[in-house]
Amino acid sequence: MDLGLAGKTAVVTGAGKGIGLAVTQTLAREGVRVIAGSRTITPELSELAGVHPFALDLATPDGPVQLLAEAQKLGGADILVNNVGATRPRPNGFVSITDDDWLQTITINFLAAVRATRAALPQLLDRRGVIVTVCSVNATLPDPLVMDYSVAKAALLNFCKALSKEVGPRGVRVNTVSPGPVETDLWLGEHGMAQTVGAATGAKPGDVRDAAAGQSATNRFTHPQEVADLVVFLASALPGNVTGTDHIIDGGLTTSI
Repeated sequence: MDLGLAGKTAVVTGAGKGIGLAVTQTLAREGVRVIAGSRTITPELSELAGVHPFALDLATPDGPVQLLAEAQKLGGADILVNNVGATRPRPNGFVSITDDDWLQTITINFLAAVRATRAALPQLLDRRGVIVTVCSVNATLPDPLVMDYSVAKAALLNFCKALSKEVGPRGVRVNTVSPGPVETDLWLGEHGMAQTVGAATGAKPGDVRDAAAGQSATNRFTHPQEVADLVVFLASALPGNVTGTDHIIDGGLTTSI
């Protein structure tokens, strides 16, 4: 299927690994020029044809602004993918989450997207572009183990919905994708959810992983490529009247309708 994306320019945040890398690779395969922001330029990112990687700290006020300035130099962005994010499990509960923890979590999971969107919007309005933001099922499934992350993602979901109402009449579509557990370092890497929860509870990381996967109807984690395919489809013109919607990809973990 031709998504009609060839020749477009996209900006992807958190592009160095996981979902962000998969999104960047998929956009590049579709003939999109990608401005890829990452704190570290990974070998996988640097080897991609048609991709312009930039090392930036997207948790700083200037990081997203600098990334969108690079897009402007290349003629402006047609697509913004807000993907950067991070979480730490809080096995010791709410009282263990300090003010600094709250600020760090809200900054990387909410404010980074707000700042990137603010910087991108003039370009996107000019080109009738698209914003796709990677959110999380925790936006609507609050979890005390990741309380601060859940709160930040709930704010992100609300922001994107509100923004879609403002800019939709001006030709910019805004949608979110909310994954459940994904096969990335956030869950399965060193210091990821499985290892951290296992250390706190005495369980093996593999058992923590299997228990999390077992909560879904498909009994497995989502693959990063599956998330990327959904993001890139929403970035295309095919769903041309879809805006203000959240697209859950969690293997049936969310049971509400």
